[in-house]
Amino acid sequence: MTSSSVISAERGRVIVALGDSTTAGTPGFASPREAPPSGRGDRKSQYAYWMMRMQPTWTVVNMGVNGQRSDQILARFDTDVVQMHPHDVIVLAGVNDLFQGYDAKSIIKNLKKIYKVAHSAKINVVACTVLPYAGMAPATYLELQKLNHWIRNNARREKLILCDTFRLLEDPAHQGQLVSTPDGLHPDVEGYKKMGQLIAGRMEKGSQS
Repeated sequence: MTSSSVISAERGRVIVALGDSTTAGTPGFASPREAPPSGRGDRKSQYAYWMMRMQPTWTVVNMGVNGQRSDQILARFDTDVVQMHPHDVIVLAGVNDLFQGYDAKSIIKNLKKIYKVAHSAKINVVACTVLPYAGMAPATYLELQKLNHWIRNNARREKLILCDTFRLLEDPAHQGQLVSTPDGLHPDVEGYKKMGQLIAGRMEKGSQS
């Protein structure tokens, strides 16, 4: 029996959280993928922790890596997701692409590939919109809006579970900034808690909105 099968047998629903620093738990936590085997730092500084608090029978495996673009996340999909044999994969990717000057079109191309590989492996996709960060240029913010518009529409069209983490955590009084952040770039513990609660709630209900 594989290790992932053991996890599945012991804990029920197995979910892989796939993404960059916002999945890993930066700046308060380094994921188990970054600091094996169990991660390092404040475990509450990751949305995976709060998901499992809400759903104790779920195992959410944190496969976030700080600083990665969507193409780098795609490149490790087989080893970090498919070989785990999870029921679901949460995909949150693209902010580092934007930070490095890539446009929404190139990110969408990689997300389509990620979703396709997941579907081929019979893994349910949970699609998250990408968060803003302080200091985004107006042109970059426009690309972020294009990207998130596509993520929302594609999720509804393909019947994916959609988690609008952007709308959850953008500061309504300050466009392009996080409402709950220690550094302007990442959520704080309260922000990660809200993310975990949103994602777990959407997954529990199978919501498309």
